[in-house]
Amino acid sequence: MRSVTPVAESDILYAANGLPALQNRMFDTREAALASATGDVRLAQDPVSGLVRNIAFDPAIIVYDADYQNEQGLSPSFEAHLRETADRLEPLMRGRRIIEIGCGKGRFLRMLAERGHDVEGIDPAYEGDDPRIAKRRFTGSDRFGADLIVLRHVLEHIPDPAGFMACIAQANGGTAKIYIEVPCLEWIASNKAWYDIFYEHVNYFTKEYFESLFGQIYEMRHCFGGQYIGVTAELSSLRPPRLRRALRLPDDFSQSLDRWTRVPVAQPFAVWGAASKGVIFSLLMARAGRSPAAIIDINPAKQGRHVAGAGLLVSAPEDALAALPSGAAILVANPNYHAEIAAAVGGRFSVTSL
Repeated sequence: MRSVTPVAESDILYAANGLPALQNRMFDTREAALASATGDVRLAQDPVSGLVRNIAFDPAIIVYDADYQNEQGLSPSFEAHLRETADRLEPLMRGRRIIEIGCGKGRFLRMLAERGHDVEGIDPAYEGDDPRIAKRRFTGSDRFGADLIVLRHVLEHIPDPAGFMACIAQANGGTAKIYIEVPCLEWIASNKAWYDIFYEHVNYFTKEYFESLFGQIYEMRHCFGGQYIGVTAELSSLRPPRLRRALRLPDDFSQSLDRWTRVPVAQPFAVWGAASKGVIFSLLMARAGRSPAAIIDINPAKQGRHVAGAGLLVSAPEDALAALPSGAAILVANPNYHAEIAAAVGGRFSVTSL
């Protein structure tokens, strides 16, 4: 791992203390959730590479296992995003070998397999018995001959993304097409989405970073409502990234937390989305004395379990909606899901996106 370039306190872009180490890990008891590992965030831009990263990150407290639940494919909106991604990659996949590193529970990999493609996956948090998926981490000793490598929502978790990419290139003989998808820092900044900054995301990416990292990019676009950056590039064109532009977050980036705590939200209110955004929003609202009455999720693997940080019990939609009074506010953690959630609750509740 490369050394960390020293950063002055005045160059810190954003700071937060005591965030869950793994905001998507689920716990069987409230006590275990409250006692789970936490870490601090100090975002700064590397003056050499231009990468925005958490300089307070300690990888030792990050352990992925089957209790890590980040499956989004149960949502029709996210499923549509996966299909669109597969459609755009289709010309690169026909008759070729595909490896997805960090394939999660394997949903996207299965989608590609159903289209007739030759696929393999690697992920330590995988649950299941698909022989095409290895339940482990990618290591520098891996060797494979893929034509297309898929890295969806992996690089934001890797302390040295450029070094990690170099290891992948070495493992694959130095060449391949690669598709990378990561959260978009520009979207986070423009939407003042402080609840979209997590401890386990050590890196925050811009298009400019990838333009510096690769000499040959086939396609780069914003996707999933602008929240993600999708990059298709030539792995053999990797080069050391260099700073192109100094970045700053808006001066009032985190002030919306104060605004939310002052908004006259109907009591009780619920947060819909027991994933990253919803977990962080609920935690910081609880610290401000405005804890939600419920946190809702459609993922059965999360229901009846507790989220990290605030320790809230995750409810199935039917259970939470039956308990809430008519007119209660439902805060949608991800605006991409607003329409489907509003349709699901009918007119009984006030539905607002963060």
